[in-house]
This record gives sequence, structure tokens and C-alpha cells, in this order.
Amino acid sequence: MVYLIQGITLGFSAGVSPGPFHAFLISQTLKNGWQRALPAVLAPLLSDGPIIALVLVVLTQMPGVVLRGLQVVGGVFLLMLAREAYRDFRTAREKTAVETGSARESLQKAALLNLLNPNPYIFWGVIGGPILLDAWREAAGHGVSFIAGFYAAMVSVFAGLVIVLATARHLGDSVTRTLSGISAVALFAFGIYQIVTGLFG
Repeated sequence: MVYLIQGITLGFSAGVSPGPFHAFLISQTLKNGWQRALPAVLAPLLSDGPIIALVLVVLTQMPGVVLRGLQVVGGVFLLMLAREAYRDFRTAREKTAVETGSARESLQKAALLNLLNPNPYIFWGVIGGPILLDAWREAAGHGVSFIAGFYAAMVSVFAGLVIVLATARHLGDSVTRTLSGISAVALFAFGIYQIVTGLFG
């Protein structure tokens, strides 16, 4: 139970902490609706496996330049997403307009964003990884409990965000346009921050 509670606590914290993934969810929900955006909340389940393995086995023994390079690449990808969100802001349509993009595309973009986001690497390298190793050394079930609690909490928070945004989306075109603009600015800011940190941090 201790590791399960730790996982739920850390997962909830990760879910409510603002970051590039939140801005992406906002953009996708406003653009494509909750049905197409909701699968994107599962992206960490697809992308974090390789991240955890890389952090625990390889990344801890590699120079910091690897993480900085990842930050730069991720920053460029965020700028591309920001451009998409800004385009949606400029060409905001009525809520009855035909939605573009599929659930699969949203999930693929979200998984790629997560792979290029340094935050999961930092979290699993500094916080989650050591806890997971300790739990696994005690018993495999403890490790599974920690992972299950973490992702159940985080994915639930992300799903709640999508549902709330879907409700806001139906409040009118002006609300949708405003939120699209906010997501574009957030994605741009996170992108610039990651590039600058990667190059000069």
C-alpha cells in the first residue's frame, strides 16, 4: 500500500503540474473534440516504457549533453505544435465545423511529444526510478503497485482535463478561440524554454 499511495500521489502531482503535454491536450481537444483527443491521454503508457528503461539502464551513465540535445529537439517539435495551434487560433471556426485529425494521430503526436520532452527523463531519473528500484527489490508486486498507482492517477487527471475543455469548447467560438490562443502561446513558450535550456543551460 505504501508504494501504491506513493504512485498515486506522484501521478496526481505530475498530472496537475502545467507542462507541454497539457498545452498539447488543450490544443487537440479544441481542434478535434474530446472523442479524438481523449486517446492522447494514454500516450505516457506507450512512451514511458522506453524512457524508464533508458533512464534506469543507460541515461544515468551518459553525459548531460544527451539530455540537452533532447531538450533542443523537443523544443523544435513544440514550436511546430505551437504553429499548428496558432493556425487554429487565426482560423477559428464555429463549433459545428467539421473536425480534422483522427484519434490515432492525436495519440501518435502525444507519444512523440512525450518522448522528446525531458521532464519524464528527469522524473524517472531523479524521483520515480529510485523508488521503482527500491520497490522492485522488495517485491515485484510492490513495483507493479507503484507503476499502476502512478499512471492511473496521471491518466485520470489528463482525462478530466480533456472533459473539462470539451465542455468549455461548447460555450462558444470566442471561448474556443481564446483557449486556442493560450495553448499556442504556452506551446511556444515551452518550446523556446527547452531550446534555450538545452543550448545554454
